[in-house]
Amino acid sequence: MNRQRFEGLVEAALDQLPEFFQSKLENLAVIVEDAPPPEVVEEFGDDGILGLYQGIPLPERSVWDDNPYPDVISIYQGNIEAIARTEDEVIEEVRITVMHEIGHYFGMDEDDLAKLGLE
Repeated sequence: MNRQRFEGLVEAALDQLPEFFQSKLENLAVIVEDAPPPEVVEEFGDDGILGLYQGIPLPERSVWDDNPYPDVISIYQGNIEAIARTEDEVIEEVRITVMHEIGHYFGMDEDDLAKLGLE
């Protein structure tokens, strides 16, 4: 799948968020990369990682925080395409991965996300 089409899937997944959640997304960049960089693979020990949230989760922020840099969600196109056999599976995996990483932005941990089916 070409990058433009894949980025469109990521945007569509973000557009599917309820307005309540969309309105809470501040200073957040969502980017598409081919694969995780070596330092991410080294830290998480898995080169099959589909996405990554980097930042300070919303519930942990303080009015005293002065972070001019955005939080970042990276979606790894090559890794998603490697596990999906069809375009429909790519679409669903993008949706799940985006929701999973947005969950981290809102302070959810892996157990919380698993309970929601966003593993």
